Amino acid sequence: MAQLNPHELIVGSVELNSLPEIYSQINDLVDDPYCSINDISKIIRNDPSLTTRLLKLVNSPFYGFPSQVSTVVRAVAIIGMQELRDLVLATSVTRMFTGIPSDLVNMTQFWRQSIYCGLVARAIASRCNKKNRERLFVAGMLHKIGALVIYKKIPELSREAISRVQFNGEVLYKAENDVIGFNYADVGGELIRQWRLPKNIETSIEHHLFPANSNDKSSETAIVHLANLITTTLQSSNDEVIPALDHEAWDNSGCAVELLGSVIDDANTQLAETFSLIRCDH
Repeated sequence: MAQLNPHELIVGSVELNSLPEIYSQINDLVDDPYCSINDISKIIRNDPSLTTRLLKLVNSPFYGFPSQVSTVVRAVAIIGMQELRDLVLATSVTRMFTGIPSDLVNMTQFWRQSIYCGLVARAIASRCNKKNRERLFVAGMLHKIGALVIYKKIPELSREAISRVQFNGEVLYKAENDVIGFNYADVGGELIRQWRLPKNIETSIEHHLFPANSNDKSSETAIVHLANLITTTLQSSNDEVIPALDHEAWDNSGCAVELLGSVIDDANTQLAETFSLIRCDH
């Protein structure tokens, strides 16, 4: 068999190549300098399910606003248009991956861990007074999105890599490198490129295992790296080996050891409701 590469896994796959229409519409509006809050609100109101989810999210512990937010216009005004775009992306992506064999992945557990990683990344950003908190939530939540592509496109090779993790105690990305020739982070970065999402999200996902390779002068890749380790430690199944910590990335994240307890508390407090709002299947 010819050597596969991440690009070939994604290109030509209709279901992977394009994001949902509503996200594309909002994305175009956010990039339009003449776009108003009312313009974006009108698009969201055309999707009653999305409207309900966003209003519930804005009124959940995810934000912790002191007063009730009852309209889409108010929600957009408080959160910001770019941040709202990131949340729409988060609620859209979980509906894209269907038909993956259940012996490869428990999708409920996958998205629970993914959302937890997003919450940890967002909490680190919040506690360290970083900008782009919603973007970090999305990057954390999608850090393993490439694994779903691998499960969907090459399930037999996936099974071989997973069995190495379970029976040989290998770290997942190393097992994938050995069996497939690349790993889930490589595929995730390629998918984000195809979706034309912000470069920072692409970089943080593609390089979260090895932040030193990213040339990322911001701290976003470092934060997703740290969030992934915390999530693997606290949320993963017993057979998943924790990847190595990059100590320089810890320093770059700006997250002091003393903050970890409150970061984890924040993520734990927000997980159940955020998961139920983002990962609703109907």
